Amino acid sequence: MPPCRQETWGYRGVHARPSDGFSAETQFREMCLGLGTFDTAHEAARAYDAAAWRIQWSHRDINFPNVPTRERAQELVPPPQLITDEDHRDNRRWEHRLRITEMDEEAMALWRQCFPHDIINKHEFYMQRRAEREKRRAERAA
Repeated sequence: MPPCRQETWGYRGVHARPSDGFSAETQFREMCLGLGTFDTAHEAARAYDAAAWRIQWSHRDINFPNVPTRERAQELVPPPQLITDEDHRDNRRWEHRLRITEMDEEAMALWRQCFPHDIINKHEFYMQRRAEREKRRAERAA
């Protein structure tokens, strides 16, 4: 029996990735579950079916209805790593922080190139503060 032909790549829950791969994802209890990235659309469809078996969907909601049991579906594809919307949000937050840090470092490098005297003044400033602090400590001790 041929697989159900639906959506862009002919399989339910399969989408093309910009990196020439295919991703499988499904909706479950108002959550988007990413099932991973695969080399072929067929592998991604198998992952989708294995997840559908785990969620206990009906046979008409899977790509290969001729797979007779859940165990057989799991044999065809290793258990997927589920990626939730919360994971995506956390990842976006970390990427945003990383971009800010990179921009900060670039700005500091440019500043050091354009204003090297500020770096010297910075060292002098901290040496002066250290001297003042030591002077205050000596006065307290006396």
